[in-house]
Amino acid sequence: MANYASYGTLLKLAAATIAGVTNISGPGLTLETVDVTNHSSTSAWREFVGGLKDGGEIGVDIVFDPAAATHKNASGGLLYLLTTRASGSFSITFPDAAPTTWSFTAFVTSFEPGAPVEDGLTASVTLKITGAPTLA
Repeated sequence: MANYASYGTLLKLAAATIAGVTNISGPGLTLETVDVTNHSSTSAWREFVGGLKDGGEIGVDIVFDPAAATHKNASGGLLYLLTTRASGSFSITFPDAAPTTWSFTAFVTSFEPGAPVEDGLTASVTLKITGAPTLA
């Protein structure tokens, strides 16, 4: 089994690499289960079938640059997607030997800037996946 450092993982919006990404968490892929337990269930054990799948959310921390094309409230920016309620085409490319790329459509559901006195500008961004991601 190979092990890889996460340094070099890229998050892209369309073809543009999102500037200043320091942390990516997710997506939190989930599968709902549907209870189909009935009076004939063996030994009174609950029974389930797979239900709907959810692409989940992705949390992203960035070094915030208000003028960066991928950050600002203009076409191609994360803030633009949030303020216009539009979805965008995103991808995460992992730095493995292949490399592996996961592609998905998502909405920007939150953008929270931070401006600590003794540190640089940052922002925490949340993406909500809509539809089926491509996990290649």
